[in-house]
Amino acid sequence: MLCFGEKQHGLIFSTGFILLNLDKLSLPRTTFAGKSKTKKISKKVVLGLPFMILNINKPRGITSHDVVDRVREITGEKRVGHAGTLDPFATGVLIIATTREDTKKLSEITKNTKKEYIATMELGKTSTTGDPEGTIESSLHVSTYPDLAKVADTLKGFVGEIMQTPPLYSAIKVHGVPAYKLARKGKAVKLSPRTVEIKELELLSYKPPLLTIRVVCSAGTYIRSLAKDIGEKLGTGAYLCELERTRVGTFKLKDSVSLEQLRLPKLSLAVDN
Repeated sequence: MLCFGEKQHGLIFSTGFILLNLDKLSLPRTTFAGKSKTKKISKKVVLGLPFMILNINKPRGITSHDVVDRVREITGEKRVGHAGTLDPFATGVLIIATTREDTKKLSEITKNTKKEYIATMELGKTSTTGDPEGTIESSLHVSTYPDLAKVADTLKGFVGEIMQTPPLYSAIKVHGVPAYKLARKGKAVKLSPRTVEIKELELLSYKPPLLTIRVVCSAGTYIRSLAKDIGEKLGTGAYLCELERTRVGTFKLKDSVSLEQLRLPKLSLAVDN
């Protein structure tokens, strides 16, 4: 079991120190008077914090890699990574780690962990990518939507271990190439079904054509595929129009920080001798 120390405002700290570039942060230059001579502050300052694993609330409209770039810019740390990609339209918990030591921990943190999502799908329409980024088309002659009882009964059938085919537009590699790159080039892509587990599935709201559910699932589950499969089972078709990840293991949305909130706490300034 890994121990990542004290949690403060969406940040999990382990050992070490984060170095922040003064120029990038536009902090004022200062001089300290020493006993024998004046000492200039280094171009890098040391946070009074150790290396970090951050619980970031990713906003809609940017990629997970955009978040990594933003954290890299704020910290001045070249080695920054993330665990569990969120698509541009999705929001919520994105775990970010800085430095070589903590980025190594990402796979251990997310391995075999439960993930929780709030997902909204639109019935009666389909998407080439399974989400708002693709070409949206109306399903064939959907004049009436299923009633609440049928929707609830259908959802029950997806609880437990199920076979799921990942979306063609996914990062799963086919002969070493991400499937989405092949799909974008118009090449035929065939992904094999695999077993995933839906641990909990709760109907939160049904106002046709919108259906909102809460999903707790195993790692490797694609909510886009789940929405597509639910739509097919209902006979209406569906695509995922909104997605918020609310939990990854013990990392919860309520404990996360936005990129705007990711500001410097009190600084312990490192000086050149």
